[in-house]
Amino acid sequence: MKKTYKIDVDCANCANKMGDAARKTPGVTAATVNFMALKMIVEFEEGQDPKAVMEQVRKNCKKVEDDCEIFL
Repeated sequence: MKKTYKIDVDCANCANKMGDAARKTPGVTAATVNFMALKMIVEFEEGQDPKAVMEQVRKNCKKVEDDCEIFL
């Protein structure tokens, strides 16, 4: 399952860090961040709860870029 989320991030480098953090989160098979569109597209593993996984994605992104936001 793929879902798109609106994000708030200040620079392209920070957006890349968010994408890396999202891809390393258990339950995520793929994640792409588009800085220009301020969107994150996340593909979840089969059987995963997207809401629970995205809470962990948000926490992981905050570790690498504390002033970023993902609107769930």
